[in-house]
Amino acid sequence: LGLVLPLHAFISPTSIVPARMASSTSSSLDMNRRRGLERREEGATPMPGGMTLYVKPGQDGKSVGDCPFAHFIRMALTEKGLEYDLVPATAENKPQWLLDDYGGKMPALRHRKECYVDSEVIAQYLDFFFKEPELSIGGADTDKAAKAVDGFFPAMAKFTKHSPNGDEEDKGKQAVLEEKLLALEEHLSDESRTGPYLVGNGEMFTLLDCSMAPKLYAMDVCLEKIKESAIDMGGYPKVRKYMDDLFARPSFQSTVEYGPETVVWGWTT
Repeated sequence: LGLVLPLHAFISPTSIVPARMASSTSSSLDMNRRRGLERREEGATPMPGGMTLYVKPGQDGKSVGDCPFAHFIRMALTEKGLEYDLVPATAENKPQWLLDDYGGKMPALRHRKECYVDSEVIAQYLDFFFKEPELSIGGADTDKAAKAVDGFFPAMAKFTKHSPNGDEEDKGKQAVLEEKLLALEEHLSDESRTGPYLVGNGEMFTLLDCSMAPKLYAMDVCLEKIKESAIDMGGYPKVRKYMDDLFARPSFQSTVEYGPETVVWGWTT
């Protein structure tokens, strides 16, 4: 087997991951590369084709499930025009190599004989080796945007999962989520912005938008179907418009076949 590329040759300096997260993501990437099914020869460049994405299945065990991290990767693949096979995998039909070498973790992207299982790592891999279109902007603009959405998904998950609705603990979790929505609203209200997306002036659609779209969709569905519309998104008009812009994007529309019913099932089981 050939030598593995050094880690610095793989991580793009324009990663969406802010500096405070870089070390953990780099460790995940390094681990994934060591455990890959094949070690790339030094200097080799991955080519399109031969990609398979293993994802959480829906309730029937065959259709696509509601995992926002898998949806994130599907949006990135679609934006780049990369063809891939999509395999919803249950515990019973996961490939043995995925169970043995990666603990069965998903989403898992197998590209020919290599495999990566962390959504941030997969996104970096795709954006580093398949540049068209590039979906990353480096520097302070990315850090600022990442800070604006920091903690959103954990807050949304804790509020959604809590039962019963409306008790004191539920109200506390709702307040935390609304703090995160307010931070995003303020970020999107910056007068220097000219476009609808998160990073910089908002003109460029990035991996951060790919990451946020499925999470905001899950929130949108869960607020109505599970949390009895406890949060009025009319109080966050910039966030609401951002959501609508993301949901209208072709890469979202073509990868959201799982629908609200599957989202509700995924968050209540």
